[in-house]
Amino acid sequence: MKQPSKVRLIAMLITLAITLAAVANFRRTAPTRSSYQAKHVQKMMKNLDAGERESPPEDWFVSQRMTHGGIPLHAPEQAAAQAAALLAATEQSSSSQLAAAKWKFVGPTNIGGRVVDIAIDPVAADTVYVAAATGGLWKSRDKGAHFKSVWPASNPQSMGALAIASDGTLFAGTGEANPGGGSITYGGSGIYRSTDGGATWQLVGLPDSGAIGRIVVDPANPQHIFVAAAGQLYNRGGERGVYESIDGGTTWTQKLAGVNDTTGAVDLAIDPTNSNRIYAAMWDHFREPDLRTYGGVGSGIYRSLDGGTTWQRLGNGLPAVSATIGRIGFALAAPNPQHLYAIYNQTSGYFQGFYQSIDGGDTWTKLPNNSTLSSAQSSYGWWFGRLWVDPVDETHVFAAGVYLCESKNSGSTFTGEYSPHADHHAMAWDPKVAGRVYLGNDGGTYRSDVNGSNDQWTAAVSQPFTQFYSVDVSEQDSTRLVGGAQDNGVNRSYGGSSGWNTYVGGDGLEALIDPMDQDFVYGCSQYGDCVRSTDGGNNGFDFTGATGSSRRNWLTPLQFDPTNPTILYYAGNLVNRSVDHGAHWSVISPDLTGGPGRDPGYPFGTVTTVAAAKADPNRLFAGTDDGRLWFTTNLGGTWTQVTDSNLPGTWVTRATVDPVNPLIAYATFSGFRSGAALPYVLKTTDGGSTWTSIAGNLPQAPVNDLVVVGSTLYVGTDVGVYASKNSGAKWRAAAPGLPNVPVMDLEYRAASNSLYAATFGRGMFFLTLP
Repeated sequence: MKQPSKVRLIAMLITLAITLAAVANFRRTAPTRSSYQAKHVQKMMKNLDAGERESPPEDWFVSQRMTHGGIPLHAPEQAAAQAAALLAATEQSSSSQLAAAKWKFVGPTNIGGRVVDIAIDPVAADTVYVAAATGGLWKSRDKGAHFKSVWPASNPQSMGALAIASDGTLFAGTGEANPGGGSITYGGSGIYRSTDGGATWQLVGLPDSGAIGRIVVDPANPQHIFVAAAGQLYNRGGERGVYESIDGGTTWTQKLAGVNDTTGAVDLAIDPTNSNRIYAAMWDHFREPDLRTYGGVGSGIYRSLDGGTTWQRLGNGLPAVSATIGRIGFALAAPNPQHLYAIYNQTSGYFQGFYQSIDGGDTWTKLPNNSTLSSAQSSYGWWFGRLWVDPVDETHVFAAGVYLCESKNSGSTFTGEYSPHADHHAMAWDPKVAGRVYLGNDGGTYRSDVNGSNDQWTAAVSQPFTQFYSVDVSEQDSTRLVGGAQDNGVNRSYGGSSGWNTYVGGDGLEALIDPMDQDFVYGCSQYGDCVRSTDGGNNGFDFTGATGSSRRNWLTPLQFDPTNPTILYYAGNLVNRSVDHGAHWSVISPDLTGGPGRDPGYPFGTVTTVAAAKADPNRLFAGTDDGRLWFTTNLGGTWTQVTDSNLPGTWVTRATVDPVNPLIAYATFSGFRSGAALPYVLKTTDGGSTWTSIAGNLPQAPVNDLVVVGSTLYVGTDVGVYASKNSGAKWRAAAPGLPNVPVMDLEYRAASNSLYAATFGRGMFFLTLP
């Protein structure tokens, strides 16, 4: 590996200090944290210099879903429509036991998740709205303490921007413009409008915009709105650029197009004293299976002096047109609209410069580099690209980053605020209360009553929009759950949806509870960095170093043997087995992959799933991210690769063995595709030699998990949970009650005959089965 530069090393050290501070001052109620959590943070920081090949969790999400060159245009929307039709058919079937059941939210309420935008009600006291990355729109009436959903469960849950007009009309833009954090896979369906505080919503336009970066409303005319449409990340063209509505959002007209078919708008500002003066930050960016191009000649700042009719690209001190210009953040000082700020990041993701103008953009000055600001961008400035200016003090500026950056001298110097959660995306002042400002980051929503200074932030109490990768539940106590969450560690519940806390730091991935003894718990952060605990998570022991693998994926599989939970399986590019609760490990397979980078779209070369047969302790199945499927009948002595032509060759998400007959097994696959249907679920009845598709009438969307409960199969997909009582000949929605959000993991609890679902954006749900 190449040695990190001095700047990158500083960034690593500062980020490490921030994260360690966050661990020390963790905002949630939790037992005393032992040193293994700090050790996890240190290991996590090793990924900062790993370059393009490790861009968590974006590559993990994108690579498995981009098949045959990318994500086809509208494929996710078509899958969602198929899912809606299946749900409607289930609800209309009055004779079905499935139709009588309903999913119920089980938690957590206090962990939170990524917030991408914030809007303050201009009239109602203490009322604030937040847009969650893959969790829809939420409303609080108590100064951001408790949030309730005001977004239809059937709508796309991926959010990009939010604005509220002076008359209270809300505008929500779907599709996150921050290209990372997993939710980039799920685009939006346009602009929605609500005139009743979020009780009802209407789609009003820009269905092909893909992602919305910003919505601004003319402060003098609530019918006059501008939108920054970032565009589809995986497809060229579509509705990109700046759009205007003069009738409250009913109709839209493009006012500024990009210079090419990969350039869209990501930021906007209107002069509050002159609505003819408008500024837009354009961003040229595109994603391919094996290439991220997050910058280009289309990136730049534009200004209109005639209400959007004509535009001028600004220069005179700003960087010249170049393929190296990445995401740009822009802000206008309301106390003095001639005072402007801009932050430029490079196509590579590194910081480029901070600029200010005091003449409305005619001329610009690049301020001296500040290591606090530059280090906060780390190597992924495209994840941030936001600036905010105090509404009463033009010299008081905040910049988004891994940590929040604050300047009180117009950007000449910056200090870092480290106590809130990492990775900041949204900020808004309450115009009705002096000094009150809200902050949105990867941990949720925070409020300051001292103008955002001095690290004095109060976290929301209830914000149930956590992005989960995994779930497990105790067989002894149904209130004890664990789950790994994007940006928010591995969490556990000890009774009630608000009683969750974190027992493994970093990004939370796999999480397990021993079915025989709930005090034995396991948790993994990114790239298979795992711990075991014998006291329910109060203390833990890192066992990663005891395993053997040269490559580990963002989510590294860790599974119990179904007959004996003292036996576990763990896999990087090699399958490992432990017979003593994970204390010691032995390798039981060769490299089961084709190696890293074998094909575009499969950059890891790792095992993604391992399953042991309950009825035959010597039989295992394993699948890889390069589409390979294997089985062994002698506990890893020899492995046989499946060569059946029915395998789709796409990322294997799960292998599951029938609990009664070890010759019956199932494999599920990821990937979006239009045209010919993908066989997302395969079944073998001869121990793995031959496989047949049982995808049937499932929506054409990635299938992430499969569990067998008696004679019924349940699958968790990117568009819901489905059940089949006839081995996949026909599928139905398992039950109503789930939002339109990806289900990443399913877990069956025998003691209560319940199915648990980990959703990526709306927390965890459970379903009491018929």
